[in-house]
Amino acid sequence: MPSPAKALNEFSAVVLTGGSSGIGKSFIELSAKLKPDLAFCNLSRRPPDIPLPTQLKLRHIPCDLSQSSEVAAAAAQVESFLNEIVPAGRVLLVNNSGFGAYGKFPEPDAETQGEMIDVNVRAVVDLTARLLPALRSRGGAIITVASTAAFQPTAFLATYGATKAFVLHWSLALNEELRGSGVRTLALCPGPTTTQFFRRAGLEAGSVADQMSQSCEAVVLETLHALGAGRSMVVTGWKNKVQTFVSSKVPKPLAARVAAFILERYRLKARAK
Repeated sequence: MPSPAKALNEFSAVVLTGGSSGIGKSFIELSAKLKPDLAFCNLSRRPPDIPLPTQLKLRHIPCDLSQSSEVAAAAAQVESFLNEIVPAGRVLLVNNSGFGAYGKFPEPDAETQGEMIDVNVRAVVDLTARLLPALRSRGGAIITVASTAAFQPTAFLATYGATKAFVLHWSLALNEELRGSGVRTLALCPGPTTTQFFRRAGLEAGSVADQMSQSCEAVVLETLHALGAGRSMVVTGWKNKVQTFVSSKVPKPLAARVAAFILERYRLKARAK
């Protein structure tokens, strides 16, 4: 299997969303170590807090991905960045930003549910559409972060799971449309990861056992291996592979019932704190 460093060798620039923390931040840190001459462009509300070498080419574009006008403006700035800083070479787009909200729909409120769809779905489709011409002309790849939640209905995370099911199927379909174009896609499906996701979703620390979680760096390493191997989908972690295989084989109503039973336990833990 190709090494992570070899997987990055074909790219001159990385454009990613949500690089201020979690998987996105780890992607910048690890990729910069593996290929120091890579240029990075990050779109998120906050800049990445990363003690990186001064020679790193990293431009932060402040962007609220829930606002379509800001996504459009950021895409134009990304194109300028690519033309000015890295006018040649393949581009890797990483659609990483996303968040969830735990509770019975529409908890915590309808506004949050709508913002989740905007960030997890609309911004992904919008940004990719705006940058795809540049990727087609230069060659490249698109990594879109889905989730193991994409493989079954997820009660108490109903909207979140549905958004991830959308981006998983969208990414796989887009990969087929792009065959022969010089651009390919990879759907990344991590399970519980040591990020701020659960805190942002409204769950207490410890609701998900540490042994069930992967580190962000482990997720990024598996992703780069899959990218180098030319895969169109990767589920990271062997436990997650088993879980998604089983849940994808049983009838959807049964999968929904089992997922509800498991996720309800997180709700009870949160209440008990």
